[in-house]
Amino acid sequence: HIVKFDSYSYQIINMAGEKLPVQIRTRKFIRNALLARRQFVVDVIHPGRANVSKSELQEKIGQLFKVSEMNLIFMFGFRTVFGGGRSTGFCLVYDDLDAAKKFEPKHRLARNGLAKKREGSRKQIKEKKNRAKKVWGLGRRIARHKAKKNAD
Repeated sequence: HIVKFDSYSYQIINMAGEKLPVQIRTRKFIRNALLARRQFVVDVIHPGRANVSKSELQEKIGQLFKVSEMNLIFMFGFRTVFGGGRSTGFCLVYDDLDAAKKFEPKHRLARNGLAKKREGSRKQIKEKKNRAKKVWGLGRRIARHKAKKNAD
């Protein structure tokens, strides 16, 4: 295990025109060769600000770790500390797109724009399942085919 501590600071101008400092720190850095990624905990110190957007953090971590494509950076699990001013989350930086698509779960790929989001609400999916249960035997395949034809 390689232990690495990085810190990156920058300033943001809020709506009132004040410069607010934001500091990004990484800890528990691990180079995971089996999954072709770097993984670490991200601590964001943002006094005077509710929180920092994931897209903004993604951009800054991309600069910090010299990543060519922003969709290779996956950030999740961010929690703001009670009282505000500090957030902690997890970050994965993949070496290439193939590794990201192979190892990341579908919902995180969809958040990063690498996979298609599921269509329809949870209720629609359940209603469709229950309708399919009512049709039985030989007619089941035909009913599924008709439903698919009507959806297109």
